[in-house]
Amino acid sequence: MTPFGVGLAAAMAGLGPLCAGIDPHPQLLREWGFSEDVEGLKRFADICVEVFAGRVALVKPQVAFFEEYGSGGIVVLEDTIAALRSAGTLVLADAKRGDIGSTMAAYARAWLGDGPLASDAVTVSPYLGFGSLTPALDAASAAGRGVFVLAATSNPEAAELQRITAGDGRSVAQLMIDAAAERNAGPEPGSVGVVVGATLTEPVDLRKLNGPVLMPGVGAQGGGPDSIRALVPPEQFAAVVPNVSRELLGAGPSVAAMRTKLHKLADEFAFLQA
Repeated sequence: MTPFGVGLAAAMAGLGPLCAGIDPHPQLLREWGFSEDVEGLKRFADICVEVFAGRVALVKPQVAFFEEYGSGGIVVLEDTIAALRSAGTLVLADAKRGDIGSTMAAYARAWLGDGPLASDAVTVSPYLGFGSLTPALDAASAAGRGVFVLAATSNPEAAELQRITAGDGRSVAQLMIDAAAERNAGPEPGSVGVVVGATLTEPVDLRKLNGPVLMPGVGAQGGGPDSIRALVPPEQFAAVVPNVSRELLGAGPSVAAMRTKLHKLADEFAFLQA
């Protein structure tokens, strides 16, 4: 069993560092000329699988855009995850789950177990306390899966919580990163990653993490190679996983156009794996 962190590092070395998002929000469905229903959702997801499978290191379906269609949308999500994983492509379910005790354990079984939603990794929120993530962290470790912990997100509302300073001078976001680092002890790349916005104005310390850094906010939200260079020291570049979604999906529904855009973005971020 190859741990997620090791597998992701190998995939990034071979395919580049990008994480491609599958975000079938209503506006994109309309722009692609698809109906805003389960049929349109399936057509959208199938094209994304065709473009991304075997071509990027990590694919991140945004769970909310599937959930809004009810059971039919969940079936599409299950099929999308299965198709990507059967092609050997790592899948990060962007579910942002967070709870305590048996409920968190149930979330862990859903996304990191052997069921129909089983993914290679899942996003989780630590803001009920990092210890509340223990069931998911333990389940991921036992199954060779990964967890990405929300740490320093780039939405404007985040500052009121994540930038609060603890008694030792560290921000709350930094406390989450440091707690994740404790789970990644060892010589191999760890499987507990963090989410750090590419549009942040203040950097966080990632030196001890020894795990992947998912950086959303690239492209349409204003982040890019220059912002990553400003936030991350060169010795940490290999751990950075830029998340590209809207800028890439805006080239659809043409498979050829999306692949062209994917190659262009891959070239822009190739410095991370140089």
